Amino acid sequence: MRFVLILATFVAFSATAAEAPVDDTIRTEATTNSTVTTDSKTETTLNSPPPSAILPTMNNSNSDLCTVGIAGAVQTQILGLSAGKTVRDMNCERLKLSKTLYDMGMKVAAVSTMCQDKRVFDAMMSAGTPCPYDGMIGDAAKAAWEGDESAQPVDEGKEKGLTDGTKTLLGGAGVAGLLVLLLL
Repeated sequence: MRFVLILATFVAFSATAAEAPVDDTIRTEATTNSTVTTDSKTETTLNSPPPSAILPTMNNSNSDLCTVGIAGAVQTQILGLSAGKTVRDMNCERLKLSKTLYDMGMKVAAVSTMCQDKRVFDAMMSAGTPCPYDGMIGDAAKAAWEGDESAQPVDEGKEKGLTDGTKTLLGGAGVAGLLVLLLL
C-alpha cells in the first residue's frame, strides 16, 4: 500500500510539472530621453624651453691619439653659436715616437727624437750628456753642437714670435671681440 501511495504521488507531481510551461526569459522595458548641450572655449598656452647652444662632443678618453679637444658655445636670446675642433699635441706625439723607437731597441734615435724639444736639449747639455749629433755621441756630439748653433732646437713659442703673454692677450681679445659681436 505504501508503494501505491508513493507511485500515485510521483505521477501526480510529474503531471503537474509537465503541465506548467517554463519561461526563462527576463524582460526589461525602459525608455530614456536625453538632451546634451555643450558650449566650450579652449585656450592653449605653449611654453617653449629657452634656446641653448650645445657644445659639440669630443671624446678624448681612452684614445691613443695625441689630440686635445677645444669647444665653446655662446648663447644670446636670438642667436646661439657653438664650435669645436681638435688640436694636435706635438709633445705627446714626440713622446710616443720616442717610446716606440726605444721599444724597438733604437735608443740613440729615441734620445734624438726627445732632443728636438729645446727643454730636453738644454737639460741634456746641462747634465753633461749632450744629444746625439749626426750619429755622434758624447764629447764629439758636444763639440759638434757647439760648432753648429743653428742646428740646435729653438723654443717653439719664440720661433713663431708668440710668448705666453702674447698668447694670453690674443685669446682675451678674441673672446672680447666675440662677446661684442654677439651683443650687437
